[in-house]
Amino acid sequence: MDVRELTTADRDQTIALWHAVGLTRPWNDPVADFDRAIASPVSTVLGAVDLGGVAATVMVGHDGHRGWVYYLAADPDRRRRGLGRQMMAAAEGWLREHGAVKLNLMVRSDNDGAVGFYERLGYTTDAVVVLSRRLVE
Repeated sequence: MDVRELTTADRDQTIALWHAVGLTRPWNDPVADFDRAIASPVSTVLGAVDLGGVAATVMVGHDGHRGWVYYLAADPDRRRRGLGRQMMAAAEGWLREHGAVKLNLMVRSDNDGAVGFYERLGYTTDAVVVLSRRLVE
């Protein structure tokens, strides 16, 4: 399985995967998220791709100091095969290559499975409060 930066040719398959695993929300346009990420020099969408298509994804970007990860997804039929670990390793590598010194990510508070996954990878909970404000309705 090849891990590479995805392109517009991969968009439809990627969005379908994100929908299949429940990552999309009505207030976030996944097509716009994908397009913004691959168009920017400080972000991308990485994908594990084989003959069957896009098997896993992770969106990664940085602000010059901290990196961020979004849309970590693995095809439900291919879970428990290390794809999540592989994609996080790829995201960490991409961030190191681009000068980020720390990786942050957010997990919805009711997603205990995801929290456990990240903890097994060595991630810890920081004592912070995340505040947000929608700039686009």
